[in-house]
Amino acid sequence: MSRFEQTHRLSALAPGDRGRVVRVLREHPGRADRLAALGVTPGAAVRVLQTFPGVVFMCDQTEVAVEPAVAGAILVELI
Repeated sequence: MSRFEQTHRLSALAPGDRGRVVRVLREHPGRADRLAALGVTPGAAVRVLQTFPGVVFMCDQTEVAVEPAVAGAILVELI
């Protein structure tokens, strides 16, 4: 099984789930650039804090809140 077959969209995770960013989809390059500026880059550790109404997660030491569609562009592997 390839590494990408083991990935999950951040939007599909539950509060408390932990993972590592594998890839940020570049469907909207501006969005990907903003996430990168916040530290959401491959290798970054993430922990989901809440999933409704938006997705709130810790990325290393930064708390980030995004819309579910944005969280769907973040691919993580669970740890």
